[in-house]
Amino acid sequence: MQQTRRLLDIMARLRDPDTGCPWDLRQDFASLVPYTLEEAYEVADAIERGDFTDLRDELGDLLLQVAFHSRMAEERGLFDFEAVAAAIADKLERRHPHVFAGIDFASDAERLRHWETSKLEERSEKNGQTGGSVLEGVATALPALMEAHKLQKRAARHGFDWDASAAVLSKVREELDELEQAVASGDTAHVREEMGDLLFALVNLARHLDVDAETALREGNRKFRRRFRFIEDCVSRSGKRLTDCTLAELDAFWDEAKRAGH
Repeated sequence: MQQTRRLLDIMARLRDPDTGCPWDLRQDFASLVPYTLEEAYEVADAIERGDFTDLRDELGDLLLQVAFHSRMAEERGLFDFEAVAAAIADKLERRHPHVFAGIDFASDAERLRHWETSKLEERSEKNGQTGGSVLEGVATALPALMEAHKLQKRAARHGFDWDASAAVLSKVREELDELEQAVASGDTAHVREEMGDLLFALVNLARHLDVDAETALREGNRKFRRRFRFIEDCVSRSGKRLTDCTLAELDAFWDEAKRAGH
């Protein structure tokens, strides 16, 4: 707790109207959003790389964002860091009665039902109503693949889902056919719409195959980086530039990268 208090005191000094840092004083909730998102992704990157020293530092950077937002809220009389910590502590205890309240669940399915019921009650209480959509609470600011996964998962928990991955594969093929038709029509808006439908169906397929689409695409991105870097090295050793090579030559280097395990 000593270091937490130190962090909050530093944040208060940075936001002091008379002696604080000009950059920190210029910030508001909206201006910090890009930094908050960036820090969350840098945490994920450190985990994926297995760099736990970096993970410690990146978690600190993310914690700074929590402290920063909390300090600005405190200045407005909205809430403070302690209220943020209390809110998540209360939520964890409420959602884990089998740990904190001595309630036994007969199965994981029953425990999951309690978790979902608790979340629905929290959303209803927050919105001041007893109804509302089960999709409420899925943030629209999430990366699109992650948002699609969460929307589908939420709907599936309430019975709206395919029975098996084979049916989802058929849906992917259907959406691909519709995209081809849209491309042939030359209607840009229609192409964008059908591309969105295809991507949504692919996320659904990934979910049914127990694959996180966001993670899979990030891994695909890293693979592309490795293989393209291999191509660049091959081209450089040949004394050429990328733009000097034909597509067939670059494809041959790509195949070589695959055989080399990149």
